[in-house]
Amino acid sequence: MKKKNLVYVGLSADILHEGHINILKVANKLGVVIVGLLTDQAIASYKKIPHLSYRQREIVLKNIKFVNKVIPQKTLDYTYNLNLIKPHFVVHGNDWKSGVQKETRAKVIKILKKWGGKLIEPSYTKNISSTLIKKKISEIVPTENRVSRLKRLIYSKDIVRILESHNSLTGLIIENLNIKKNKKDLDFDGMWSSSLTDSATKGKPDNSSVDFSSRITSLNEMMDVTSKPLVFDADNGGQLEHLPFLVRSLERSGVSAIMMEDKVGLKRNSLFKDQSGTKQDSINEFCKKIRLIIKTRKSEDFLVGARIESFILGKGLKDALKRAESYSKAGADLILIHSKEKTPNQIFSFSKIFKKSKFYKPLVSVPSTYSKTTEKMLINNGFKIVIYANHMLRAAYPAMQNAANTILKNQRSFELENKISSVKEVINLIK
Repeated sequence: MKKKNLVYVGLSADILHEGHINILKVANKLGVVIVGLLTDQAIASYKKIPHLSYRQREIVLKNIKFVNKVIPQKTLDYTYNLNLIKPHFVVHGNDWKSGVQKETRAKVIKILKKWGGKLIEPSYTKNISSTLIKKKISEIVPTENRVSRLKRLIYSKDIVRILESHNSLTGLIIENLNIKKNKKDLDFDGMWSSSLTDSATKGKPDNSSVDFSSRITSLNEMMDVTSKPLVFDADNGGQLEHLPFLVRSLERSGVSAIMMEDKVGLKRNSLFKDQSGTKQDSINEFCKKIRLIIKTRKSEDFLVGARIESFILGKGLKDALKRAESYSKAGADLILIHSKEKTPNQIFSFSKIFKKSKFYKPLVSVPSTYSKTTEKMLINNGFKIVIYANHMLRAAYPAMQNAANTILKNQRSFELENKISSVKEVINLIK
């Protein structure tokens, strides 16, 4: 076979294994091998973000002797790159004849016919699975990789989906839950450590009565059995002098971001109607906290989130925008604009203006009160992260209350058995 023949191979190559090498060997025998390496964004569009960044995967492939050139493939669809290169051959394992890539395969065949190209499909290598390898890797996640994962997700996905976790069991649910919808894998990208739910699980009010040391102990237990990134709700960060110790503890634990609200005084949950005793911090003082975290953190991958309470405290849009720009200039990586309205009108008014600012930073939404708002609506209005901040605890409480009532009423557990998980299901979750 003449080496002038162009051969195109589309790969994600996150975990490079024997199967990939076999594909590249076949391609190399056919001609000049051009690898279309799927970008982080392309991979994240149909499954989890890759362990390795595009740049890391590119370096590996460029140093494989069977590969002549590596170019980005920005979508799962091959169309753009194939029309650009017009290869004589496309090589892909025969495992894409069904599943999420079935339609992609059909389109590749159709495009190749335009210039007489041919699809070559070597047999899938037995006993090799990227999925199984990734599962093993996720069991031992280096701290620095875990910390950086949230930042990569933000720039790879349309929206990052975060769910509240208040103990190891809820963490495991978030870790393992995966559903298919419209031929795509859907899961939660990370966890939210909420001050409200952390307090509630300890039977204490959400008024800073549970100190950070106690919360970090619970957090570490959760981090031991999970691999996904975690965002820590730090209330107002506490005393300025204590903040560096909190940041160091969180970073050592593998936390990806700290979220800090710009309120001072008596701690009251933002969703309470009565905010008496609570006031908004001055812009200057809150910026001091942001700059101190920036100075303290060891890695830029540990993100600083600034939560703006202007709408909660009746200060309005102008104040919120002024604070957002100031916090961004001080070094905040994320801006959470909070609202307790039943519609997203307030936050959308804010995002419409702020996303045009030269000080724009990725926006975070916590739609606890405007729950009809879809993720698509948030994306269309410039939001990059959505946090479902307390739903795991809120779901658990009525279920546990009902279980206790049912047992007490019937003086046995039989009536409850078909409404609760089996012991086997619980064992399988934690094994």
